Amino acid sequence: MIQAIDRAARVLQALQGARHLGITELAAELNLAPSTVHGIVKSLAEHGLVAKEPGSNRYRLGPALLKLSNVYLDTHEVRARAMRWTRELARRTGFSTRLGVTLFDEVLIIHHNRRPDGGQHMYETGLTIPAHASALGKVLLAYDPPWATELLAGGLRSLTGDTIVDSAELTAELAVIAKNASASERDEAVLGESCMAAPIADRSGAVIAAIGVVMPTTEFPPSDAVLDHLREAARTISRELGSSDWPPRRRDDESL
Repeated sequence: MIQAIDRAARVLQALQGARHLGITELAAELNLAPSTVHGIVKSLAEHGLVAKEPGSNRYRLGPALLKLSNVYLDTHEVRARAMRWTRELARRTGFSTRLGVTLFDEVLIIHHNRRPDGGQHMYETGLTIPAHASALGKVLLAYDPPWATELLAGGLRSLTGDTIVDSAELTAELAVIAKNASASERDEAVLGESCMAAPIADRSGAVIAAIGVVMPTTEFPPSDAVLDHLREAARTISRELGSSDWPPRRRDDESL
């Protein structure tokens, strides 16, 4: 690992979530000397990756990150192949839809369609959700046992009173998810919001993304028709990506 790049990445991570921090605060959080942090922040600012607040000595994430994130989304093959089908899934079910991929211990939403009836206004593309507290994340964890083992070893934080924080309970649920090729989440990340999700595989058969339908908890569980539409969308997108087999297999099922 290159130390300078690692430290710069840690500065950016410390500023995520709309945080505004000064050099002293960043130095304390990263356990680095203030002079070291000042040099890193100055370099990041020259490239527009962080920005200094007018009239203060605090820094926030910079506008260049938005440009980089848009390039990432615009060139992401899964997103390009899936956009048509996530839109169609929203139309057929009447719910908003999400497309997510793994990002460290979270799920990054790379595409989002609002409810067709206009009942949901927030645009979610670019947001992240803790993997263990989302249907999308549970799908990705279920098909990637090494990642699941690593995440479980670090402990599970509670977002609501319904978040699963017991490792044994989540492990058992992941086995069922892989068997059924679908996952559910009820009030685990956000109170009043629930989700169903299914896996998307590529030409190698590996699960590389998940697609989900999001609904108010008052409308959960969804009808069998909604689940059928969800699974069909996941199957269709997988075929678009070259997968010849759906539902996919877990990594540790190759010998079966």
